[in-house]
Amino acid sequence: MTEQTADETAPSGDAAVDPAVAAGRSGAGATSTPTPPRARRVGLLAALAVGVLALDQATKTVALQQLEPGERIPFIGDLLGWRLVFNPGAALSFGTGHTWIFTIAMVVCAVVVISLATRIRSRGWAAAAGALLGGALGNLVDRLARDPGFAVGHVVDFIDYGVFIGNVADIGIVAAAASFVLLTLLGISWDGTRERGKASREDRVEAAPERDGGAS
Repeated sequence: MTEQTADETAPSGDAAVDPAVAAGRSGAGATSTPTPPRARRVGLLAALAVGVLALDQATKTVALQQLEPGERIPFIGDLLGWRLVFNPGAALSFGTGHTWIFTIAMVVCAVVVISLATRIRSRGWAAAAGALLGGALGNLVDRLARDPGFAVGHVVDFIDYGVFIGNVADIGIVAAAASFVLLTLLGISWDGTRERGKASREDRVEAAPERDGGAS
């Protein structure tokens, strides 16, 4: 009689959950928590900024080692080549007598992008901002660390396009500017307004069949 009562009162099926197993399930659920969207955007921005900066400085180091200043080496005929120059100004050697102004401008650019990093909700804007930040930092390193001195250093340019000579940092900056224009024309705000609206519409469309199925 006692054995029968014990069997009837013993938990069965899913109700009999060992505490250790429950703790394991709880731990597994905690480790699989998805990364917040804000963290993903900041991570994308930071990764691109570091990538552009590293590639820029690495290619400048190779150019300094392999190229002679002023000597052009053709790569694609007259369209593209390698020519090492030291630029105290901006593109097309504009403002060569005011190097410090460009140093301040790049510092301001970097500070603005970093301050806005956590507010960006769009992947496109995050990628563009990362490329801009990496390009600004790449040329800023030259301004701060290269001859003739701190804050007035000359930028290492080595990619000869025929009309002007640039570097990888310039490519990042130009790509970012083009992306900003494209995203604006597409109506995508830096805070991801259009993306959120699209996601909401998709959620409503997916939820509609479920409501219809529940009603039937």
